[in-house]
Amino acid sequence: MLTTIHIRDFAIVDQLELELQSGMTALTGETGAGKSILVDALGMALGDRADSDTVRHGAERAEISAAFELQPDDGAWRWLEEQELSADGECVLRRVISAEGRSRAYINGRPVPVQSLRELGEHLVDIHGQHEHQSLLKRDTQRQLLDDFAGNGALLQELGDAFRTWDERRREFETLRSAAADRTERVDLLAYQVQELETLNLASGEADAVEAEHKRLANAGQLLETVQSLLQTLYESEDISAQDQLSRCASELEALCALDEGLEPARELLNGALIQLREGVDELRAYGERLDLDPGRLQWLDERIGAIHRLSRKHRVSADELPDLLERLRSELHGLADADERLDALQGEIDAARADYDRLAQQLGQRRRDAARQLNTKVTHVIQQLGMEDAAFEIRLESPAAALPNPLGLEQVEFQVRTNAGQPLKALSRVASGGELSRFSLAIQVVLARDTRIATLIYDEVDTGIGGAVAEVVGRQLRTLGEGRQVLCVTHLPQVAAQAHRHLQVEKSSSERTTRTAIRPLDESQRLEEIARMLGGVEISDQTRAHAREMIGGAQSSAQPANGKPRKPRAGKRRASNT
Repeated sequence: MLTTIHIRDFAIVDQLELELQSGMTALTGETGAGKSILVDALGMALGDRADSDTVRHGAERAEISAAFELQPDDGAWRWLEEQELSADGECVLRRVISAEGRSRAYINGRPVPVQSLRELGEHLVDIHGQHEHQSLLKRDTQRQLLDDFAGNGALLQELGDAFRTWDERRREFETLRSAAADRTERVDLLAYQVQELETLNLASGEADAVEAEHKRLANAGQLLETVQSLLQTLYESEDISAQDQLSRCASELEALCALDEGLEPARELLNGALIQLREGVDELRAYGERLDLDPGRLQWLDERIGAIHRLSRKHRVSADELPDLLERLRSELHGLADADERLDALQGEIDAARADYDRLAQQLGQRRRDAARQLNTKVTHVIQQLGMEDAAFEIRLESPAAALPNPLGLEQVEFQVRTNAGQPLKALSRVASGGELSRFSLAIQVVLARDTRIATLIYDEVDTGIGGAVAEVVGRQLRTLGEGRQVLCVTHLPQVAAQAHRHLQVEKSSSERTTRTAIRPLDESQRLEEIARMLGGVEISDQTRAHAREMIGGAQSSAQPANGKPRKPRAGKRRASNT
């Protein structure tokens, strides 16, 4: 239940704090006073799309906070626990919208995406707008309303999963079958390409190794000549070699160390260099002995490199990618070779998926038919109470014999109505009178609201197009809904407002610089004056006040049950304030 809403710098509201209670609360005011601003602000807190136009002129940002009282069996409570946002029976939504149009959202003080507000809002509040009867003309909306009434959400999810499984298998089957004509040519091409690559038999990393060996053998003459020259200079020269000179220097330095020990580090370094030189000479000699000048090996390497480069260019891949390409081509070849077997297997999977879908679709269809019969009776009863004694409501379900699987089921849903006795049922979209359409829409909303577990219901001028005794019946219906939950009704009809348990008035004030809207709770005398104003306009007479008093008293007496004790809505907070 919505307990508190705080609004700051939203539209023409500078600041407003309002505490709400359970039962039916009427929200009234002069035309243009901004009666729907409270509903719009709450919609922002519940994740509606926002832009800079919602920020009051001259303000940096708009801010809306809404607090809800929750029970452990509420869907909102469970959603908060799943998201690890639970707060011991209370939930606070907050939305901040900057003048630049940027928006931030919070749940229980934690920043969240706006989508989270929308998801949680579906468990907290059910808002019915004044133009909702227009969307009621759409087949998709009609089907969704029927499924909501029947509680088909989980079954629809399961049916959608079954449809997707069937559709995926069917698409794969069609792809394989359509490729059958080209399969033979593709198999021949793949077999030739695989044979080429298998003949090459290139190992991972081999291409680099072959390139390195080819470079070495191609320059073997130069390498061997240079190595021999170095050996001559370092060790094998008949005149004097680098080793001879280094040995002589080390010997002379050793003699000098007897005269001065400070030369000892230099002597050690020279001895170390002599050892390193001898090891380097040994390595050069061994390398020269290993160097192979085999022309046959060099020719084979030339041919190997040429084959690698040719296939790389042909397949437009690097040499290192050729082994992976071979595995991919082999896999595709095997897949095409097994295509017939895969087609047979897919057909079996398609048949199984279709059987699963048909089973779920039949369950859904039966639940829809059962729910339609209940909804027909309930809506017809309510619409007849709304001044259309000969009207009737019926949901028509059609299941075409050749209908293909659909994630939403096989039935086509159409709301049909009869407005006068002796007339045939017609599609709701063909009802000529806007007032009649509004009544049917209201009747459906009232019936569906009785079965919803959502604690807060908001009706934003849904009584448009009706009046007189019918308006009083509408008020009674809304009051009855308010006996077990919270109902907030924005209305321009005194017959509806008189039925409310509590009354809020919207007032607009203007100055040279600004326009402001405020909302205040009415006591009994103030409520009497407001109902009288709604009945009589600017000039309020004693007769108008008497009529208003009679309407309010009649609403209270009509709420008496058979035992004579008045029904009381669930207790809630009393205080309300605004500035």
